[in-house]
Parts: sequence; structure tokens; C-alpha cells
Amino acid sequence: MNTFGTIFRLTTFGESHGEAIGGVVDGMPPGIDIDVAFIQSELNRRRPGQSRITTSRQEPDQVELLSGVFEGKSTGCPIGFIVRNQNQHSQDYENMRCLFRPSHADYTYHEKYGFRDHRGGGRSSARITISRCVGGALAKLVLRQKGISIQAYTSQVGSIALDRDYHRYDLSLTETNAVRCPDPEKAAEMEELITRMKAEGDTIGGIITCVIKGCPAGLGEPEFGKLHTALGAAMLSINAVKGFEYGEGFSGVTARGSEQNDIFVSTDSGITTASNHSGGIQGGISNGQDIYFRVAFKPVATILQEQQTTDLEGNPATFTARGRHDPCVLPRAVPVVEAMAAMTILDHYLLRNSAIL
Repeated sequence: MNTFGTIFRLTTFGESHGEAIGGVVDGMPPGIDIDVAFIQSELNRRRPGQSRITTSRQEPDQVELLSGVFEGKSTGCPIGFIVRNQNQHSQDYENMRCLFRPSHADYTYHEKYGFRDHRGGGRSSARITISRCVGGALAKLVLRQKGISIQAYTSQVGSIALDRDYHRYDLSLTETNAVRCPDPEKAAEMEELITRMKAEGDTIGGIITCVIKGCPAGLGEPEFGKLHTALGAAMLSINAVKGFEYGEGFSGVTARGSEQNDIFVSTDSGITTASNHSGGIQGGISNGQDIYFRVAFKPVATILQEQQTTDLEGNPATFTARGRHDPCVLPRAVPVVEAMAAMTILDHYLLRNSAIL
């Protein structure tokens, strides 16, 4: 269960405080220009220590491509990669060795395996998303040639929220602030809230919106392989994600069918729809319109406040977490959402073309 995808496949390995994080990408089409600087830039968007509202852990997160690339192009063979851990403070977690941290994977890992790596969460750490960002960057390099773009952004932190309609914003402004929000005024409010949570030793959650443009019609399967099902599964596999909706989602339940239906119209470029309440997917298959969805993230479970819990024997215990942690995961999760979307779309693109062939 460490592999994602059917044709374009990512297999990951590593732990938060182990020697390295890494993976193998199989199914990468041959002859694709491998822009290592772009791959590194995607990792830089995710890495810790990039602003005052993220964890202070300092990691260069330098990617090393080990195979599958020759003279700057993909060969079609598996692409192996590794990112070495260099700034672990494992001693910060020693007081958690025999305790179950509230809302973490400590208890469930213990019950499943009878053993766990308590340092930074081990395999359950969000640091594992490094591998997803590398796989997603490779997928983006392919999608770029197909005219498909993916843009995610922070649309809500706590109760501070943008309008749900992404057309109202200049998404090119997303990377101009630490929160990765395309509205500068709202971004400032969000940053102030996150800073306050950090000062209080607390955390806050929110929502990331993602928009996929240029996706052709026909991706996805009509029954159990629906495109929105695959996107939902990809997003819900990300650490701290608690919800997924696409198109109008839950907000559309109060509308009437006459208000929600996307009417088909004929244009010079072909058949399209006059509106896009469906979110670019109908019957589980892409219809050529923008695909847009929202992903809800819970507050980070590690808070720097005293909490009650139990130890491995079930005895009551009190502890206060130590170490370096994010007060809000959203700014660093934006590239992770894009990565999972990119791998999902590319996988279904390859599936469709293999079926046609």
C-alpha cells in the first residue's frame, strides 16, 4: 500500500527521522525533458522553514535523481530518487516514546503493527509528502506538453475565507505571499491568525482550492473508476485531510435542478456547457471544462500545550509536545494537493490513451 497509480505509478519509502525520503516513479513516458530545476522548485514550495508561519526545521530537501533519466530526458525506465534528511531533532520526541499523542497515528500504528517509530511520527509524518511532490513534478512536466495546468491555493484559514468562485481572483498572485492565497488582503489576515496560533502554541485548519485547466473530455471510467473518485481518494490520502468536494459540492444541495443543470451549447470550437456547476466532471468522466475542487484540512494535531493522554499500558499521563511544528499545514500543503492532482490526471490520461490504442 505504498504505491499510487495504475500506469503512472509512484512508490514511496522513508520516515521523518530516517536517513532519507525517496521513491520510484514507473510509467513515465519516454522522451520528456526533465527539468531538474523545476522539480527542485516544487520541493522548495513544500520544504520546512520557508517562512515565519511554518515549522522552523531547516532542510534543503535537495532531490537526487538516481535512474530513468539520460541526457536530460526520461528514458521510459523507472525514475528512482532520494531526498536526504539532514536536520532531525529526534531527542525532541523522547517524551512521546511510550505515549499516544491525541489525534495522531500513534495508537492506530501500535494496534496495527505492535511497534512504531515515535520520532516525528515516523512513516505517518507529513514529511513523507516529499515523494509525492517529486512524482507530481514529473507528472506536471508531461501535462505541460498536453496543455494541462494545475493551480491550487489557500482559500480559507479558520473562519477567514475567500469567495468560492475562483474566477474572481488572479491565481498568479498565489505565490506572492507566505500563505499562498491569491487575495493579498485576506492573505494578510490569514497570516496574522496563523502567527497568533503559533504564539499560543495552538494550530488552525482550513481549505485549499484546486483548479485544473485544459483537461480534455473523456478521462475517467463510468463505474468504479470515476475521475472524481480518483481525485477524492488522492486528496484524502494526504496527511490531515478531512474532506473533499468538487464542483458546487455541499453548497449545491440547496439549489434546484433547474439552477444546477449545465446546459449544453454549440460553439465554433465544438460542444460545451454554458455553466460549470458540475466541476468539469459528469458521470465520472471529464467533460472538457475546468475541474475544480476543495480540500479541507484539520488543525495540525501537534499543539505545544499540556494535554492529557494514556501511555502504552493504558495509564493516564500528561505531556507537552516539544520540537518544531507547523501551526497551520495549508501553506506547505498547496504543492502537495497539486502533486496528487497532477499524478491522478496523468494516470487517467495514460489509461484513456492505452484503451484507445
